Amino acid sequence: MLIQYIQAALERAKYEIIDDEEPYYGEVPELEGVWATGKTLEECRRNLEEVIDEWIVIRLRNRLPLPRIGNHIIKEPGDIAVV
Repeated sequence: MLIQYIQAALERAKYEIIDDEEPYYGEVPELEGVWATGKTLEECRRNLEEVIDEWIVIRLRNRLPLPRIGNHIIKEPGDIAVV
């Protein structure tokens, strides 16, 4: 179900083109501090998926809450629910 949570987050991602050597920028507004860049949209999306995964791990290790993403919520480590 963790994959479903990540997929739901990626579905909510917002992308834009910025003036940078990696011009594609993506973020998930519901996940504070989660953003990535890439030379292509596909690279940006892959990078964003990796950042989301790492962000979840860090928050769970520190026992910080994770926001609901659509119908997906993770309450405790190992406790992922679709509501």
